[in-house]
Amino acid sequence: MTTTELKERTMDFAVRILKMVDALPKTTAGKTVGGQIARSGTSVAANYRAALRAKSDADFIHKITIVLEEADESGFWIELAQRADLLPTKLLKDLLQEAEELTKIFNATRSTTKRRILPNHKS
Repeated sequence: MTTTELKERTMDFAVRILKMVDALPKTTAGKTVGGQIARSGTSVAANYRAALRAKSDADFIHKITIVLEEADESGFWIELAQRADLLPTKLLKDLLQEAEELTKIFNATRSTTKRRILPNHKS
């Protein structure tokens, strides 16, 4: 997957997250999950773009780690919304899968970069 394709994929994820937030109930639980998922889900795309402008390999690793953490956190909030029955599981299934796939992609990206710059590093 190219960086351009991944930029588009993370942007699509952010848009889907915002649509999820709009669909959440206007309850305390819905607002709590909505605020958190809106921040982490949109942060994936924003921080990925920042990582692409990294000034060094170390800066890239630092920034891609943030992307990884935000993708993983997004998965947590989606799963919580599912378990708390805030939205039907069928509406959240694909979004949760995308959060998990993005987490795997950014984990692999970080590991590969570490191995490239530190050949003896075990990720």
